[in-house]
Amino acid sequence: MARLAQTAGLTDVQQEILKTVREFVDKEIIPVATELEHRDEYPQQIVDGLKELGLFGLMIPEEYGGLGESLLTYALCVEEIARGWMSVSGIINTHFIVAYMLKQHGTQEQKDYFLPRMAAGETRGAFSMSEPGLGSDVSAITSKAVKDGDEYVLNGQKMWLTNGGTSTLVAVLVRSDEGHPEGTAPHKSMTTFLVEKESGFGEVRPGLTIPGKIDKMGYKGVDTTELIMDGLRIPANRVLGGVTGRGFYQMMDGVEVGRVNVAARGCGVAQRAFELGVSYAQQRHTFGKAIAQHQAIQFKLAEMATKVEAAHAMMVNAARKKDSGERNDLEAGMAKYLASEYCKEVVEDAFRIHGGYGFSKEYEIERLYREAPMLLIGEGTAEIQKMIIGRRLLEEYRFQS
Repeated sequence: MARLAQTAGLTDVQQEILKTVREFVDKEIIPVATELEHRDEYPQQIVDGLKELGLFGLMIPEEYGGLGESLLTYALCVEEIARGWMSVSGIINTHFIVAYMLKQHGTQEQKDYFLPRMAAGETRGAFSMSEPGLGSDVSAITSKAVKDGDEYVLNGQKMWLTNGGTSTLVAVLVRSDEGHPEGTAPHKSMTTFLVEKESGFGEVRPGLTIPGKIDKMGYKGVDTTELIMDGLRIPANRVLGGVTGRGFYQMMDGVEVGRVNVAARGCGVAQRAFELGVSYAQQRHTFGKAIAQHQAIQFKLAEMATKVEAAHAMMVNAARKKDSGERNDLEAGMAKYLASEYCKEVVEDAFRIHGGYGFSKEYEIERLYREAPMLLIGEGTAEIQKMIIGRRLLEEYRFQS
């Protein structure tokens, strides 16, 4: 099948990596994804395959045992994986955000200790900002760390933790007032802690409980959980970067990578929806001909393909901007916003093309229809992206009187 969303200017290494991932997706993910998703079963065999391919170390520098690839390579791999099953891309997303934060902000001791294990897939990462009552308002975090000798004591409840059960390392953002007097801006009194734990549910280390999986409409297979800290003691050398008060900036840097990831997921899901729609339209016959020959369906296919191409281009641009070392919150916000919205629209159009069969669990489009809405929320809602985009545009186009 001819493919949309091709990327110009890739190296031979990048092309070979993508070819390998694409073949893995076609052979190992797509044939089993719907069955596993309907059972809400963790795809252990698929994850083991990704580990063998070295994908858990894709962006980790070679000196730590990784492949040392770019954000663009990572995003294009995510696009391929999400085309197969979006939940699998979620398993590696939080891992990479934590690895990226360690690479960019960790102390040398933290990098030496964690990154080789993460590159090998032995340590699996997750990160946690959200809480039950705050939604997108990160400044309203109430979880707190209090200094006690050479340790910090953490208390609070976190929410929507992807890989909460299967991860063994969680980057947790909490409020830390030590060294930050009353009245300090909220974002300047937050700290990221690197919390090691056992995989599984229940009390996974003293003072830390992962209650269980949250039952979701879609995005199944991957575990989404709460995280409860009750007197959790963390040594001071597990403050990311070794200095308190920098957690907000560290997390936002990681979220920019996450937004490119969500954009890539949207591109992958939309591409799969288009493939399903264009294939079904040529098989289904009405009024004596394939429905693909009806002008109304051709218009839908044209719109769907154009949206797939546009979203892919913006995602690639955002990844390349980040790789260049430039600020990319504007581009990442635009890419995440457009790709998630277009993904929803393309999936819905493919659903409509399938007619009544799209409502059947026998058809793959039913799964995509339940998965797409998560992208509208993950790593910041559309409204949050518009706020980021609007503020950055006003910075760039400041009126001069």
